[in-house]
Amino acid sequence: MLQFLKDRTCSAVPILRGIAGLCPVGVDMSDDMVTIAQLADNGKGITLVAGACKNRPADIKPGSVDWQRWSIDTIRQANSHGQFRGRDVIAAIPPSELFIDHIRMPKLETKSQTKQARDTDDVIISKIKQKLPFDSSNAMIRYIPAEEDNALVIAAERKIIDRHLAIYERAGLTIKSIGVWPVAMAKSYAKFFGRRQADIDAIVFLLDIEPNCTNVVICRHENLLLARSIPLGARQLDGDEMVSRFVLELDACKRHFASMYRRAQIERLVFLSGRAVEKDICVTIAKQLEMPAQMGDCLAAVQVTEPSESGVDRRDCQVHWAIAFGLSLSYGS
Repeated sequence: MLQFLKDRTCSAVPILRGIAGLCPVGVDMSDDMVTIAQLADNGKGITLVAGACKNRPADIKPGSVDWQRWSIDTIRQANSHGQFRGRDVIAAIPPSELFIDHIRMPKLETKSQTKQARDTDDVIISKIKQKLPFDSSNAMIRYIPAEEDNALVIAAERKIIDRHLAIYERAGLTIKSIGVWPVAMAKSYAKFFGRRQADIDAIVFLLDIEPNCTNVVICRHENLLLARSIPLGARQLDGDEMVSRFVLELDACKRHFASMYRRAQIERLVFLSGRAVEKDICVTIAKQLEMPAQMGDCLAAVQVTEPSESGVDRRDCQVHWAIAFGLSLSYGS
């Protein structure tokens, strides 16, 4: 998993506190809500150990000091009063605070792998720094090689990362890694909906439609090919005109993908929002995009043995779980 930070002194353990295959806690902190989940994977199936979700109060601005205090209290309370096990956390920076771009990988010929990696880093930074909305000298930049000599470049300001580290420290938790939402989305898809042999090579278009934004990932199983966050979400899809505008944004993603990957073809659309978005809206989007589609309800894909213990009731649960689940499953991969 691509990470900005990782505590390498910790390794995933098969048994912790009596639960086989217990995963760390995954925290998806978006602008609109905080979603927290902890899974257990014993090799035979995946169980939801605990989950919690809380919407941001309307009078609190995302990224503000009040938002930081609210986030600390929300995470601390969930961890203290829920059924979460341990204090190890894998977190993701909100899409609004993460820069993502796509470039052609530089072709460098050097005998030393170490020097080639260093030179590649330098070339990628030089290509991307003029596009960054912040000073590249104060950024953490990572890249993910993709197919056909493409790469995804992902960057965040150091002060943003430091702010998130401070939130978890003050909440009394231990950050094991700060990951990124596109990797978490691909992880959830591959684990829950890409288990057939035919799915290994299939290219899919993943959508996680949140209240005020939509996270888009195009991937081949867990291998990322394209990622983008669109500033339109379920709250804006309140009429035919806005749905058509939304579809135009998605179609632009498809065209961008086609320009980057000449030999690849998207096979289907997968909605990862579960019950958080009305099915009729998803059907309309799929029809306008003229793509075969699949509803991917991550919560329905895991075992919930005791809703009263996990804190999650599957009946009419309108929570976006894909990123939080993917984060919980991602450590060590």
